[in-house]
Parts: sequence; structure tokens; C-alpha cells
Amino acid sequence: MRFTRRELVGGAIALVGTAVNIRTEAKMNDVSFAAKAPTYVSKIGIKAKDADLLSTYYQDVVGLREISRKGQSITLGAGETPLLEIEQATVRADDPQSAGLYHTAFLLPERADLAQWAKRAIDRRIPIVGASDHLVSEAIYLTDPEGNGIEIYADRPHEKWTWNGSTVAMATEPLDVGNLLAETDGRPWSGAPDGTMVGHLHLRVGNAKEAETWWQSELGLDTVAAYGAAAVFMSTGGYHHHVAANAWQSRGAGRRDNDRSGLAWAEFTSTNAKEEREIVDPWGNLIRIVPTKA
Repeated sequence: MRFTRRELVGGAIALVGTAVNIRTEAKMNDVSFAAKAPTYVSKIGIKAKDADLLSTYYQDVVGLREISRKGQSITLGAGETPLLEIEQATVRADDPQSAGLYHTAFLLPERADLAQWAKRAIDRRIPIVGASDHLVSEAIYLTDPEGNGIEIYADRPHEKWTWNGSTVAMATEPLDVGNLLAETDGRPWSGAPDGTMVGHLHLRVGNAKEAETWWQSELGLDTVAAYGAAAVFMSTGGYHHHVAANAWQSRGAGRRDNDRSGLAWAEFTSTNAKEEREIVDPWGNLIRIVPTKA
């Protein structure tokens, strides 16, 4: 989602203007709903100039844990579930005006988990770049040391999402941080909990309408919100979005330079897949499709 920049204090979330009359919302998410869809994001691969640096960041800031190392690759995840593979590579820095990764979105199991993460971010003055209420979810945005975007979010119950036909109502409103923090109950953040997953992948593309056509054709995604050539949000199974693609900064971009850092590949698990296969989108983004495990 496009986010509204929040006022920052030393790079941490500012509570300026937050309402004093804090109320407690019901627990927001059914994390399994995103993964019950026929096709969903299961893992992301990133090419890094300094894999150890990024690994440390994703462990210390995002809360992932190291699961394994093999050669030049470090696999991180939540519990025993791999979510992110960081590959050491000889590459130049990513170009934000080219096609590639806009952000990886980590979906937490409960709203309380997001509250605990936010409390820790404030206490440690972790730099963020945005915090938004998207109606279907609440989200906090940051950027890793090599410029890869990150979203950490929790969904509202899918029964409360508003649909107009096949279009889901989403927006970008300021996050009520005070209300969110009321969910902490004094419990400290202890890392990404079991059940954390890659909720969605957001890409930079040259033309969102072209991306929409490709994802519909290749993976059978449904469009849930579209904004012409500028942005599109797609999913399966009635989720608010498993994939987003925008041309906000990359309009007209061609195939991405493989000698740049950033997205190496994205893996999707699908009930429609009979065997593992790889496809490449019009901008050179490698997409892996793997069958759902029995």
C-alpha cells in the first residue's frame, strides 16, 4: 500500500496527536486466512551486497531467526518456517526507479504482536518510514540497510472487510498508535512468533495494468483493487492482496538489471501446481511456484 509519512522523533514512531481516550479493539487477524487461499506467498529471496549485515538487521529489527546457512545463503524465518533467504552476491545497489521489490510484507498472527513490535520500535528508536491504517489491516513500514522496503502488519478480521462486488475497500489513513499500544498488556516483544508469514509481495513495475494481465494469466490472481497503469492489488481466495504492483516511481521501466541488489525471487505455494516451476514476469522478476504440501 502507499503510505502516509508519519511525524518521526529520532526515527521512531511519534505519538504526536494520538487520541488520549485509548480503546481496545478486538483481536484483528485470522492469519491462517491469508495462507488458506489457493495461492499465497511462502518465501522471498533477496540478493545482498552484505548478507550478514542484512541477516543481523532482519533478526534484530524484524524479529526473524536464523534457520540455516548454506554456502553464500542465509535462511531466516519464524519458528521453523523459512520466510526469507538472503543471498550474498557481487551486485550494485538497487535502483528505486527500476522494476523490482517495493516491499516484503510480514504478517503477524495477532494485533497484540504488532503492538509489541511497535512498543519495542519506540523504545529502541528504530527508524521507520510510515505507519498506516489500511482498513483491512494496520501496518508499519521501514527500510533495511540496502534499501529494501519492509512492511510489518496485522490484519483485521476478514469478516469485517468491506467489499463492493469484487473490490475490497482499502485506504491509507494515519495509524492510531495509542490505540494499537493498548494491546500490549505489558508483554515484551520476543521475536516474530510462530504463525508469522509473508502476507504479501509488493513489486515495482513499469506498468501496473500490464502486471495485472500477467499475474491473472500466469497465476490466476483476482484483481481486488486497480488504479489504471499506476497500481494494482491482487489475490486469491478473497484475501485483500497477496501481490501488489505499482509504477509510482518506476513508470515505463523495462527489465530489471540482474546485477543489482534486491529481489532475487519470490516463491508462491499453490494448490494448482502439480510440480515446482519457475516463470519470469515482464520486468525480469523470477517467480517460483511450488505445490501445496500434502
